[in-house]
Amino acid sequence: MFTSNPFAGLPASVSLGFMQGFIIVMVVLVAAGTLFDILHKGSARYFFENWRRSKSRSKKQVSTGELLSIAIHTGVVDVLMSGEFCNVRRRIAHLLTMYGFLLYLATTVLMVFCYPTAATPTPSVVPQLWWLGGLMVCVGGYWFWFFIRVDVAAEGGSPLRLMKADLFILSLLASVTLGLIWAWMQASGMVGAIGVFGLYLIATFVLFGGVPWSKFAHMFFKPAAAFEKRASIADGTAENLPTLTRDDPEQQQRHSMELLRDAPMDMGLGIKREAPRHY
Repeated sequence: MFTSNPFAGLPASVSLGFMQGFIIVMVVLVAAGTLFDILHKGSARYFFENWRRSKSRSKKQVSTGELLSIAIHTGVVDVLMSGEFCNVRRRIAHLLTMYGFLLYLATTVLMVFCYPTAATPTPSVVPQLWWLGGLMVCVGGYWFWFFIRVDVAAEGGSPLRLMKADLFILSLLASVTLGLIWAWMQASGMVGAIGVFGLYLIATFVLFGGVPWSKFAHMFFKPAAAFEKRASIADGTAENLPTLTRDDPEQQQRHSMELLRDAPMDMGLGIKREAPRHY
């Protein structure tokens, strides 16, 4: 089961052209949805106008080498390591979900386009990575949904409470979970596998088709926003906000944590202060 390509075992009713066309449509939906989101919210216009205002108010000329260093730092810390999450559990859950999804998505495309039939045997490592990526998404996603969400963990809300902002994580979990269940059912020869496959396609369509109404598009904005923030600190404007220091954001965070650590544990209430839970 873990070494076989589930897409190569689809029934004749689901053609190779349909599966490849479906993936192409999903790519188009993501591109169109992201473009619509940018135009509707004015994200790109805001970014460039803010960048222009920041440069006009800059107190220090930032060299090309410094900008390159900031860009590399942004890519490593903010993008690859999700450094904006102070909470360790939140960061781990996010990294599991992010890298799991990328691995799952890449191997899905590889199996559908490069090894679509039994005539083109799939290297066993590809479906193994597909399963690994899917399980990483499930671990990170369900951990976040039931135990880490701020309204659940910090406010005591119900994990079953749904909001518009939950569209992305729920459709992602539904798509990946149904995909894994379908692959398991198909490999086991269970009745109803094709029905689960249909639900899998519907959930996947909602995931990629719901870009304008979910957080999907933010993965394209976040690196630019993080870069702009670091550049504004480097040129002295700091986005026109007061700062504790003009050092790197990580130093600001450490300074804040030191102040918090030195605060009295007894806040005048005669009880021990609860550990802070910032998201």
